[in-house]
Amino acid sequence: MNKSVLLTGATGFLGSHLLKALLEGGYDVTIFKRSSSDVWRISSLLAHVRSFDVDKVAIKKAFENQRIDAVIHTACHYGRDNDPVSEVVESNLMFGLKLLEVAVRFNTDTFFNTDTLLQKHLNNYTLSKKQFVEWLRQQSNNIQVVNLKLEHMYGPMDDATKFVPWVIGQFERQVDEIKFTKGEQLRDFIYIDDVVSAYLTAMRKSSQLENFNEFDIGTGKLVSVRSFVESLKIAYEKQYGSCKTKLNFGALSYRIGEMMRVEVDNSKITKLGWSANTSLADGIEKIIGKPQ
Repeated sequence: MNKSVLLTGATGFLGSHLLKALLEGGYDVTIFKRSSSDVWRISSLLAHVRSFDVDKVAIKKAFENQRIDAVIHTACHYGRDNDPVSEVVESNLMFGLKLLEVAVRFNTDTFFNTDTLLQKHLNNYTLSKKQFVEWLRQQSNNIQVVNLKLEHMYGPMDDATKFVPWVIGQFERQVDEIKFTKGEQLRDFIYIDDVVSAYLTAMRKSSQLENFNEFDIGTGKLVSVRSFVESLKIAYEKQYGSCKTKLNFGALSYRIGEMMRVEVDNSKITKLGWSANTSLADGIEKIIGKPQ
């Protein structure tokens, strides 16, 4: 029998790419979304999945209809635009806890969680995400937990407000200037296909794992934000000709608590046979000229 997977956040950037890969891998997929969700990323895939509107149907309905072997939880709330803290906590902590409780009740084998490599107290998003991981660890005697800590994903079909597509959008509009900090922050930019393959690797190897597992998902190569943005502009100019947009590094101050360096140790996931196969140059080339 094909393994049955419940995927949350299926209409989002990561979730949509995961959904496509799961279906191509022969998994039996159920998704959670909201009745108001924009399904543009997965419209061609909806006929191949069972879908539940989580704002209208109890979580347990998805588990009552068929056995769920694994949950892949990617839904989240970034807490941008001064959204109320209660909304962020409801999405990132309370919804996750409710989902976890039901998964335990119905004897689901594994709970795959999407976490961040950013520090716990950076903002409301990171705090709520890390608090949920603490609950996952506490419940790992009742269900196997695989916590995937992601670095900076990029790729096609990302939200236009996210950093990489936003910068490309500024190039497309030929704005006069983009203001940045000095751009000295070191980040690990990882292409979406490599992130998806990390999830699939962890799923395939779950029988070899402990009750509670954490994996850093990144290429292992740190690049400054400035260098990454400059590479974006070079690739854009190569594809479309000149770009008059000036990159004004140093025009903005760093955020309070800004992480200047992210620590990525992907040795655990590479021991399972995973590797990041998309170079930074190839990844940038793939997104230039594609819908963001």
